[in-house]
Amino acid sequence: MTVKEQAKILLVDDEQSSLEALTLLLKSTGHTVSATSSGGEAASLIGRDSFDIIITDLFLPDFDGIELLKKARDISPRSEVILITGHASAQTAVKAMKEGAFDYIVKPINIEELRIIIAKALEKTRLVSENVYLKKQLREKYEFSNIIGSSPAMQKVFSRMKKIINTDSTVLILGESGTGKEVVARAIHFNGPRKDKPFVAVHCGAIPENLLESELFGHTKGSFTGAIRDKIGKFEAANQGTIFLDEIGTLPMHLQIKLLRVLQEQEVERIGSNKQIKLDVRVISATNANLEEEVKKGNFREDLFYRLNVIPILLPPLRERLEDILPLVRHFLEKYCRSMKRTKMVLPKEAIEALEMHDWPGNVRELENTVERIVALTEGDHITLDDLPTNMAKAYGSTAGLPTRVTTAGIDLPKTVSEIEMKMISEALEIAGGVKAKAAALLNLNRTTLVEKMRRLGMSL
Repeated sequence: MTVKEQAKILLVDDEQSSLEALTLLLKSTGHTVSATSSGGEAASLIGRDSFDIIITDLFLPDFDGIELLKKARDISPRSEVILITGHASAQTAVKAMKEGAFDYIVKPINIEELRIIIAKALEKTRLVSENVYLKKQLREKYEFSNIIGSSPAMQKVFSRMKKIINTDSTVLILGESGTGKEVVARAIHFNGPRKDKPFVAVHCGAIPENLLESELFGHTKGSFTGAIRDKIGKFEAANQGTIFLDEIGTLPMHLQIKLLRVLQEQEVERIGSNKQIKLDVRVISATNANLEEEVKKGNFREDLFYRLNVIPILLPPLRERLEDILPLVRHFLEKYCRSMKRTKMVLPKEAIEALEMHDWPGNVRELENTVERIVALTEGDHITLDDLPTNMAKAYGSTAGLPTRVTTAGIDLPKTVSEIEMKMISEALEIAGGVKAKAAALLNLNRTTLVEKMRRLGMSL
């Protein structure tokens, strides 16, 4: 924001000539100015109206400038206050700044200096307003009501989240890739008491091992080759807020030891330093690995696992929450039609059924990517089976004869889906000559997933 941009300014000065001159000057540069020579009237105006900047004389006949500053900070904390005095006093200036004044200027006023101070104050109010707006957007985005999932499995997740948002307990989010573990972590943070503090996400598996320690814990200048300056780590950056450690199962053993110490002591030590930095950080971690199995294999420390697993949250895969597929599809259709500036697209029943039949090994992330591709490639506003990925359209076609329509008599959806799965698995096994690995490949599944399905369906292994 530049000085040419308009601001709403309250001007308070008991010297009438100075008040009139400053009012004319500020108005001539495009600002809206309310002027008064009374501190009491100024306090009343602050209570009734909203000002970007308050410029007040330090010495008023009915009000001390510092007292008016305090009232302004209480009533209108987003207003920036600039104090003016004819009596230069370092002690008074320090006191004013401690009480929250933006700046301090001495009479006779240097007009250019005042313009610069006003410009800086406006820039600060703009940044603060943007920050407040962005935080509000984040809070609204991650409200529980905005996380789509009416299935019983997701209701259990929401219930657990609501119980822990106001605690500082360490949380471990478990679930397959693409189930929305970071979305849940952010929802816990932005709905809790730390919502106005930092949320710092670290994807442990995406950072090279030789850089990960520095990223997490920071380093001092000269502590290793390339350390040309001090660097704070992610834990320090998240202080008073939340740190989200994604893919925690990939953490190397030597860093598991250091992380355990950080969790136990609530302090961090930068590489190359002996200084302990106290922390107040909530830790939320996530993994798609079975950490208990990794503990048994010796790949993950048992004591660290227990430290992380204070409150476990298990996110169900999309194939176990079929009733959430249609609401998710509609949400992503609206999202991508809006971003691609397309009119609302029609999704016919057969396309919905085909999407609901798919196994979704990539979970919600795969579903979102599929809908984005459909919106980008479909001509017109009516989606057909031909617009779906080939494997989904073919799979739907192979289920002809099975009851896939809901009538007034109702339908046993779990039974119908099971029958469809059994039919397709049987066909795949027949084509593959009974070789499960080949059958799994035909169905775009992992072999272990196929075996799990066969066991669940009661099919002969």
